[in-house]
Amino acid sequence: MLVVVMAVGMWSCSTTAKTGGGGTVLTEERPQLSPEQARLYDHYFLEAMVQRQKGQNDAAFDLLRHCLDINPYAAEVYYFLAQYYSALKQTEKSLDYFQTAARLNPQNETYMETLAQVYIRQQNYQEAIAVVEKIYERHKDREGLLEMLFQLYQEVNDYKSAVAVLDRIEMIDGKSERLSLAKSEVYTRMGNEKAAVAEMAALAKQYPNDLNYLAMYGESLMMNGETKQALDIYDRILNEEPNNNRVLMSLRTYYQSQQNQAMADSLTRRVLLGRNTSLEEKTYLIRQIIATNEQEGGDSTEVLRMFHQMMEVDTTDVDIPMLCATYMDLKKMPSDSIKPVLNYILKLAPDNSTARLHLVGYAWAEDDKDRVIELCQTARAYNPDNMAFYYYQGIAYYQRDSLDQALSTFQNGVSVINEQSNADIVSDFYEVMGEILHKKGRVQEAFAAYDSCLQWKPDNIPCLNNYAYYLSLQNENLSKAETMSMKTLKAEPKNATYLDTFAWILFMQERYAEAKIYIDQALQNVDSVALNGDTISNAAIYEHAGDIYWYCKDPDKALTYWQDALKGDAENKVLIRKVKLKKYFKE
Repeated sequence: MLVVVMAVGMWSCSTTAKTGGGGTVLTEERPQLSPEQARLYDHYFLEAMVQRQKGQNDAAFDLLRHCLDINPYAAEVYYFLAQYYSALKQTEKSLDYFQTAARLNPQNETYMETLAQVYIRQQNYQEAIAVVEKIYERHKDREGLLEMLFQLYQEVNDYKSAVAVLDRIEMIDGKSERLSLAKSEVYTRMGNEKAAVAEMAALAKQYPNDLNYLAMYGESLMMNGETKQALDIYDRILNEEPNNNRVLMSLRTYYQSQQNQAMADSLTRRVLLGRNTSLEEKTYLIRQIIATNEQEGGDSTEVLRMFHQMMEVDTTDVDIPMLCATYMDLKKMPSDSIKPVLNYILKLAPDNSTARLHLVGYAWAEDDKDRVIELCQTARAYNPDNMAFYYYQGIAYYQRDSLDQALSTFQNGVSVINEQSNADIVSDFYEVMGEILHKKGRVQEAFAAYDSCLQWKPDNIPCLNNYAYYLSLQNENLSKAETMSMKTLKAEPKNATYLDTFAWILFMQERYAEAKIYIDQALQNVDSVALNGDTISNAAIYEHAGDIYWYCKDPDKALTYWQDALKGDAENKVLIRKVKLKKYFKE
């Protein structure tokens, strides 16, 4: 409220409102508000701010327009209305109001900076420059404004002014590599090669013991066509510092431009195998080598030779071996040639989960469950929070019928679940846990695991089917089972297993006619299951068909289906009894 009262006092002064620079045109003199007008204005403006804070923007908008009727010289009203017009996509009116707010109260930095940003968004850089210059005149301590001006002057190709801005920054901060480089680049764009070179020469002269600045001077000479002088400087630097990568890289670029590929390749190897070469430099060069190699036919021999030479020089860094393994994978090289590189990485960094997961993937593809288990067990010591290792190890144990070990692995994996965990993996964890628990006869625990699975992924179709089927076997919560089973049919309407589950749930509800419709569909699609070699599942479908047909008063058809079921499940004692006595029995 204090701000508003102070502002009213200011508005009450009779002063001239200039109209230059765009914006709503107002009368020359600002009329003085009466006490009643000032009171009403304060009331409506404050209420507008309250409504704005509440998110009631329609009400705030109407109140602000009413404020403008009372006081058409209120800068803050124009400022807030401008934002609303911007949201309404009324670009011209929004700009008009931002301009008016800044003109009525040019001392307000927020109004001025917002106007500058609006000009920049509209790519009206000249107007933006004028506004930013005004702000800087009042706040010479704000160096960020000079950085903005430097960019803006370049946008309008006013390079002379851009250099002048850099001079202003230099007066504050002193000469620096950043400023000298920027100046040199601007001079080069201006076509003033002499000034561009002179700028870098001055930097090198100011810091004569810094070979990096001397190298930058050489680069400037090279860039501006003074090749001989640049090469002399490079020789001078290399005499003092033979492994100066900046110079070596510059020379490499030069020899490439001269089509001297042999010299360029020699420099490439020199940099790549240099002990003081940074990872960024190595990565940049090796990617260039790969790109060139692909353009020339994709012979990987030379690339791999370079990778191995680099690994021989640096026996501690894992990034290059990882890049090598990635390259080999992209080139679809055999896993036996990639695995040694991945094992080398693990030797250097046993906690490298990426390399270990690749090895797990290869072992999985080779059906080497023992290797999967071994890799994952070791990984859990180094990466205890990575759920993928628990998942693969648990599945490997499960497929090996080591149920206790599989369950223990999954339970350990569940303990590291958090809000950021991958929902698909967590869901699969609980699904397999449910299967194991059900096999071990711990039915209610299995159902709890299924519930957890569906909390993480409600559309986990295999879980929905198994959960529904096991509920029907328990003759428990059949309505829930039916709902879940229907979801699986919507997802895969021709899946024989899912059709059989739904038919069996209906059978358990004594809805035999409906059950017959779905078991017939299951039998029509049973070949899709047979393709998986799942003879026991096929046998179950035929047995269910026989049971359903028995209750549909067709004992001959029922016997035929029981006989078909017995072919795939010859040890089923209940099924044997059904066929022998030609009669339905419960298990």
